[in-house]
Parts: sequence; C-alpha cells; structure tokens
Amino acid sequence: MGTSSFHQSLLISMAVLATMVGSAVGGNFYQDFDLTWGGQRAKIFGGGQMLTLSLDKTSGSGFQSKKEYLFGRIDMQLKLVAGNSAGTVTAYYLSSQGPTHDEIDFEFLGNVSGDPYILHTNVFTQGKGNREQQFYLWFDPTKNFHTYSIIWKPQHITFLVDNTPIRVFNNGENRGIPFPKNQAMRIYSSLWNADDWATRGGLVKADWSKAPFTAYYRNFQVTPVSSSRSRSSGEFGNGDWQSNALDASARRRLRWVQKNFMIYNYCTDFKRFPQGLPTECK
Repeated sequence: MGTSSFHQSLLISMAVLATMVGSAVGGNFYQDFDLTWGGQRAKIFGGGQMLTLSLDKTSGSGFQSKKEYLFGRIDMQLKLVAGNSAGTVTAYYLSSQGPTHDEIDFEFLGNVSGDPYILHTNVFTQGKGNREQQFYLWFDPTKNFHTYSIIWKPQHITFLVDNTPIRVFNNGENRGIPFPKNQAMRIYSSLWNADDWATRGGLVKADWSKAPFTAYYRNFQVTPVSSSRSRSSGEFGNGDWQSNALDASARRRLRWVQKNFMIYNYCTDFKRFPQGLPTECK
C-alpha cells in the first residue's frame, strides 16, 4: 500500500472510531461539575447536557468536577473558539492540589483565522512539569465536536483525540522517574486570555472586537479502571483500553500522528536541556 493510500485508509478508520466515541452517553454537567469563576460567562443548559465557557476583555471562565478521581478514562467532547482565536487558551486537564501536585494537561492555543490551533500537552509529577509535547490537529476543531480523552492507569498515561492516541507517558518509577499515582485529581477546564504568550510567543494579541470567545462542551464521561483485563486485544474501542499496552493498530496511529502532526517534543530539545535530556527521554 502506498503512503497516500495508507494515510487515506487510516483517516477513514479514525473517522469511524470518532463516530463510535461520539455516540457514547455523557454525564450531566449539573450533577458532575461546579461553575467556579467567570460569573455568567460559564453556562450549563440543555438539561445539563451542554456547557459553554466564554471569554471577554474583562474575564474568562471555568469549571471543575465535584468529584476527585484516581485512575480511569476521562472523555469530553469540545468544540473550540471559532474564527480569530489568537491569544486565547482553552485548558482541559486533571490536577491535584498543593506544591507537589500532579497534573495531566490538554491546552488548546488559539490562532488567527485560517491558521491551525496548537494542542499543547504536559504531565506534572510532584509539582514538576516541563514535559511538553505539541501537535497540530488533522481537522478543524472549531467546526464540530471532537472527543479528547485521557487514560490514566498505574502503568501509563495516554492522550487521545477522537480515540486516536497522540501521546503515551509510561510509568518509569523503576528508573527513578516520578509517576502520578497517589494523588486523586479533579477535572478542570477554563477559557482565558493568554495573549502574552499563547500565539506566536505573544506577538499576536487577542482581537477583543471579536469577543466574546466561546468554547462548547458535551458528552462528558468517566470510566473507572477495571480490575480485570479486557478479553479484546486493542486498547481504544469499547472497553479495549483496559489493556495495559497499545495494540499494533494503536501503535501505528500513534506513530502516524507523531510523524505528521507533532511540532514540539521536549525529548528532542537539546538546547533546552544542555546538561542532558530528561531520564524518560533516554
């Protein structure tokens, strides 16, 4: 199979998977979340099935889960700020509290109209981050809802977009690398003004004539980690994610994303780490 044919078939299979994930029954935002800041800029409607966050020149907005979670799969569908979103950041992440907190991050860095969003990921352990990987997406995240997922298990953390793995952070405690496994975390999301750094390092500022900027959320779902392995071999369909390793298909999709859409990887940034790359990169 040629490279273009492989990419085409891969995109078709990813679209099918995205449809499967999109049909999942979501939770209820009234029951599961508190609107924590931004006043009326954060809203829940549709009987608790839809949530929006807005940002204007005065303030952004945010919400957090009522519950804390220790391991599991977190799914949320988002439709990001459309048009000129330069200077805005939509953050969706898990975090514990305190100076030695753990954190698992999705951040969507806005851009001027026609330029792609940057998906920024990071993992904090015991208060230390600096593990950034950044990606372009293979679709326009402002046109439709897409599913962004975190699988957090004692063995690894996997970031997924429409059920396609984009990043895996493995437990390297046997090599002296801290791993988030002891602190329960809440789910947080916020839409805020970061035009001092978000777009081209702060060169492009937010255009407040386009405000309010609005992001949309639906189909939140938390699935606990099962104590028993799935009988299926894959990781990312209908319970297969309970397996402790990516199957061959998932590994191919991960390589495809990282080859074609990754734009920054801390593990290849030798200038940033002149004394040597972090241990998990070796």
